[in-house]
Amino acid sequence: MPDRPVPRPPDTPADAVPSKVAALRRELASLPGAVVAYSGGVDSSLLAYLAHRELGERALAVTADSPSLARTELADARAQAARLGMRHRVVPTRELDDERYAANRADRCRFCKEALVSVLNAVAAEAGDWPVLLGVNTDDLGDHRPGQSAARRMGARFPMVDAGLSKADVRAAARGLGLPTSDKPASACLSSRIAYGVPVTREALRRVEDAEAALRRAGFGGRLRVRDQGGDLARIEVEAADIARAAERAPAIVALLKDAGFRYVTLDLEPYRQGSHNAVLGLPSVRAAS
Repeated sequence: MPDRPVPRPPDTPADAVPSKVAALRRELASLPGAVVAYSGGVDSSLLAYLAHRELGERALAVTADSPSLARTELADARAQAARLGMRHRVVPTRELDDERYAANRADRCRFCKEALVSVLNAVAAEAGDWPVLLGVNTDDLGDHRPGQSAARRMGARFPMVDAGLSKADVRAAARGLGLPTSDKPASACLSSRIAYGVPVTREALRRVEDAEAALRRAGFGGRLRVRDQGGDLARIEVEAADIARAAERAPAIVALLKDAGFRYVTLDLEPYRQGSHNAVLGLPSVRAAS
């Protein structure tokens, strides 16, 4: 049976965000140093930036470079780290070499997090046995994310959870600090676009990445996913406001995705929702606003 989401703390008023951020900063300031898993998304960017503010050179933001990370995301992470003056390092991870990960069962994320935290622990040991920090927020506790328990078992810490920060809190805090990621759409790894049971390969990941990039160049923005359903079938999820426009442009979209390597192309009549592949696991739906 897949891991069931654990209950998350109730939402708190927006005026509580400053006190939560202050608690997070106090926790970070108390550390001897920190290695922060940094993807360039809103959560990891806030955590890495605050660690940098509190610890200076004793904070290191580390980006895991693997085939499941879109090249545009890696470039954005590099550019943002340089712009914010953070110490930043890119390290390779090899989760795709793990047959358990490549098989793409419901526990795939567990093996990804094990590979990630193993690399980060090695970096932390070199730096002086600093703790490894992950940008998990309280909303993440209610989703199907088996990697979280694996990360905790390996010693990773979730300081934003300790401070009670939800996803909305994180965005509000990032906005208050002027971080460019405050309104950045969520962008999970490319492997999350591949349906459970369909093997994760370098070719499949690149096909998804190329297809999504083509749709963005064609004018579709915001929360957008190309889901690989297996059998060369792509399922496109776009924002609710873009569904009609995507249907009208069906011939052009089909051509773009066939150029990317898919044979069959479908448009989901439900708008984008986070983790839609999880529906086959019988887990509660994730809010579309996440």
